[in-house]
Amino acid sequence: MNINIENKLDKNNIDKTIELYLNSLKEMDLDIRANNFIELFEILKRKNVKKGPYINISLFEASNRIMSDLVILYGVKDLLYGKYKDINFSQYIVEYGNENKNKHDIMAEDKIKEIKLFGEAFNVSKSFFQTKKSSSLKKLMKNKSENAIIILMYNLDAVNDNYIPIKKKNEYHILVDIKAIV
Repeated sequence: MNINIENKLDKNNIDKTIELYLNSLKEMDLDIRANNFIELFEILKRKNVKKGPYINISLFEASNRIMSDLVILYGVKDLLYGKYKDINFSQYIVEYGNENKNKHDIMAEDKIKEIKLFGEAFNVSKSFFQTKKSSSLKKLMKNKSENAIIILMYNLDAVNDNYIPIKKKNEYHILVDIKAIV
């Protein structure tokens, strides 16, 4: 990642972290020109980004990482500010982009209550949602226990308006509307 943003998010730093991230996005070049569709696809898949939170990777890969990062940032903000009353942790440890330091994208722990949270976050198209949901749940189930909350955090537009996830004990779906931020 090109910018240094917090991996430990709480009420004291979430807004500043989001602001820093969004400012980095504003630096990105939004102008793409191509003479034909092959040239356009080559630009998207092969030309490296020079500004923004991820540099020296293709725009295609940067956009995948950025979209997931936004789900994480705004989803964790919702958690910190009590949008989901059953999930109440003072701090969340997150991984951005393609980091691979922890078992999961989002983790939290309340040592007093002896409760842990494990979460996976993604931004995906409707056509790929079920596949991504299934693989993420499979990964999360490896750490499922009586004192663990598991969450799936994903973009709101990945599901139909009438989608209702199957409710299981200590399992939550956190839907994040990143379109509301622009």
